[in-house]
Amino acid sequence: MPYRFYGLDHVQLAAPAGCEPEARLFFHAILGWPEIPKPDALQKRGGVWFQCGSHQVHIGVQDKFVPAAKAHPAFHVQSLDKLRAHLLRHQFQVIDDEVRADEGVKRFYANDPFGNRLEFLEIASSIACPD
Repeated sequence: MPYRFYGLDHVQLAAPAGCEPEARLFFHAILGWPEIPKPDALQKRGGVWFQCGSHQVHIGVQDKFVPAAKAHPAFHVQSLDKLRAHLLRHQFQVIDDEVRADEGVKRFYANDPFGNRLEFLEIASSIACPD
Protein backbone atom coordinates (compact mmCIF):
# COMPACT_ATOMS: atom_id res chain seq x y z
CA MET A 1 0.00 0.00 0.00
CA PRO A 2 1.22 3.49 -0.74
CA TYR A 3 0.05 4.78 2.65
CA ARG A 4 -0.03 3.63 6.26
CA PHE A 5 -1.91 4.49 9.42
CA TYR A 6 -0.16 5.40 12.65
CA GLY A 7 -3.29 5.28 14.83
CA LEU A 8 -5.48 7.92 16.38
CA ASP A 9 -4.37 11.49 16.80
CA HIS A 10 -7.46 12.71 18.65
CA VAL A 11 -11.09 12.03 19.39
CA GLN A 12 -13.64 14.81 19.20
CA LEU A 13 -16.70 14.92 21.42
CA ALA A 14 -19.46 17.43 20.78
CA ALA A 15 -20.93 19.74 23.39
CA PRO A 16 -23.26 22.74 23.48
CA ALA A 17 -22.12 26.36 23.27
CA GLY A 18 -20.71 27.62 26.57
CA CYS A 19 -19.49 24.14 27.54
CA GLU A 20 -15.94 25.14 28.41
CA PRO A 21 -16.23 25.62 32.21
CA GLU A 22 -18.09 22.34 32.68
CA ALA A 23 -15.70 20.52 30.33
CA ARG A 24 -12.72 21.83 32.31
CA LEU A 25 -14.30 20.71 35.56
CA PHE A 26 -14.94 17.16 34.32
CA PHE A 27 -12.04 16.40 32.00
CA HIS A 28 -9.33 18.37 33.84
CA ALA A 29 -10.33 18.67 37.50
CA ILE A 30 -12.04 15.28 37.87
CA LEU A 31 -10.32 13.05 35.29
CA GLY A 32 -7.00 14.86 35.64
CA TRP A 33 -6.32 15.40 31.94
CA PRO A 34 -4.13 18.43 31.22
CA GLU A 35 -5.73 21.11 29.08
CA ILE A 36 -3.80 21.86 25.91
CA PRO A 37 -4.01 25.12 23.99
CA LYS A 38 -6.05 25.25 20.80
CA PRO A 39 -4.45 26.89 17.77
CA ASP A 40 -5.27 30.60 17.58
CA ALA A 41 -7.26 30.13 14.37
CA LEU A 42 -9.61 27.67 16.12
CA GLN A 43 -10.15 29.60 19.37
CA LYS A 44 -13.14 31.52 18.02
CA ARG A 45 -15.07 28.26 17.51
CA GLY A 46 -15.20 27.58 21.25
CA GLY A 47 -14.54 24.24 22.88
CA VAL A 48 -11.49 23.01 24.73
CA TRP A 49 -8.81 20.36 24.20
CA PHE A 50 -7.23 17.88 26.63
CA GLN A 51 -4.36 15.41 26.66
CA CYS A 52 -5.28 11.81 27.55
CA GLY A 53 -2.16 9.64 27.59
CA SER A 54 -0.61 9.90 24.14
CA HIS A 55 -3.85 11.07 22.54
CA GLN A 56 -5.92 14.23 22.56
CA VAL A 57 -9.62 14.66 23.30
CA HIS A 58 -11.20 17.69 21.69
CA ILE A 59 -14.47 19.02 23.04
CA GLY A 60 -16.05 20.89 20.15
CA VAL A 61 -19.07 23.16 20.15
CA GLN A 62 -21.92 21.90 17.99
CA ASP A 63 -25.01 23.88 16.99
CA LYS A 64 -28.20 21.95 17.77
CA PHE A 65 -26.13 19.67 20.00
CA VAL A 66 -27.35 16.12 20.64
CA PRO A 67 -25.17 13.83 22.80
CA ALA A 68 -23.70 10.63 21.39
CA ALA A 69 -25.60 7.95 23.30
CA LYS A 70 -24.23 4.89 21.44
CA ALA A 71 -21.07 5.88 19.56
CA HIS A 72 -18.27 6.44 22.07
CA PRO A 73 -14.53 6.50 22.67
CA ALA A 74 -13.04 3.87 24.97
CA PHE A 75 -10.22 4.90 27.30
CA HIS A 76 -7.67 2.32 28.46
CA VAL A 77 -7.11 2.84 32.20
CA GLN A 78 -4.86 1.45 34.90
CA SER A 79 -6.62 1.03 38.29
CA LEU A 80 -10.10 1.06 36.79
CA ASP A 81 -11.76 0.39 40.15
CA LYS A 82 -10.15 3.52 41.62
CA LEU A 83 -11.40 5.62 38.71
CA ARG A 84 -14.89 4.15 39.15
CA ALA A 85 -14.89 5.06 42.86
CA HIS A 86 -13.55 8.55 42.05
CA LEU A 87 -16.37 9.23 39.58
CA LEU A 88 -18.98 7.96 42.04
CA ARG A 89 -17.58 10.29 44.75
CA HIS A 90 -18.12 13.17 42.32
CA GLN A 91 -21.74 12.14 41.72
CA PHE A 92 -21.24 10.68 38.24
CA GLN A 93 -23.30 7.60 37.49
CA VAL A 94 -21.37 4.59 36.20
CA ILE A 95 -22.84 1.63 34.34
CA ASP A 96 -20.89 -1.53 35.07
CA ASP A 97 -20.31 -4.10 32.38
CA GLU A 98 -19.81 -7.70 33.34
CA VAL A 99 -16.26 -8.96 33.34
CA ARG A 100 -15.87 -11.23 30.35
CA ALA A 101 -13.29 -13.87 31.22
CA ASP A 102 -12.82 -14.82 27.58
CA GLU A 103 -12.13 -11.18 26.75
CA GLY A 104 -9.92 -10.41 29.76
CA VAL A 105 -11.37 -6.91 30.01
CA LYS A 106 -13.10 -5.03 32.83
CA ARG A 107 -15.11 -1.98 31.83
CA PHE A 108 -17.73 0.53 32.80
CA TYR A 109 -19.53 3.33 31.05
CA ALA A 110 -20.23 6.87 32.17
CA ASN A 111 -21.56 9.99 30.51
CA ASP A 112 -19.64 13.23 30.34
CA PRO A 113 -21.49 16.32 31.62
CA PHE A 114 -23.07 16.74 28.18
CA GLY A 115 -24.48 13.21 27.92
CA ASN A 116 -21.83 11.73 25.62
CA ARG A 117 -21.18 8.06 26.37
CA LEU A 118 -17.63 7.23 27.50
CA GLU A 119 -16.18 3.76 28.04
CA PHE A 120 -13.36 3.12 30.51
CA LEU A 121 -11.63 -0.24 30.36
CA GLU A 122 -8.77 -2.17 31.86
CA ILE A 123 -7.20 -5.13 30.10
CA ALA A 124 -6.37 -8.15 32.27
CA SER A 125 -2.64 -7.85 31.57
CA SER A 126 -2.68 -4.32 32.99
CA ILE A 127 -4.93 -5.12 35.97
CA ALA A 128 -2.00 -6.59 37.88
CA CYS A 129 0.16 -3.48 37.36
CA PRO A 130 1.16 -1.75 40.60
CA ASP A 131 -0.06 1.80 41.27
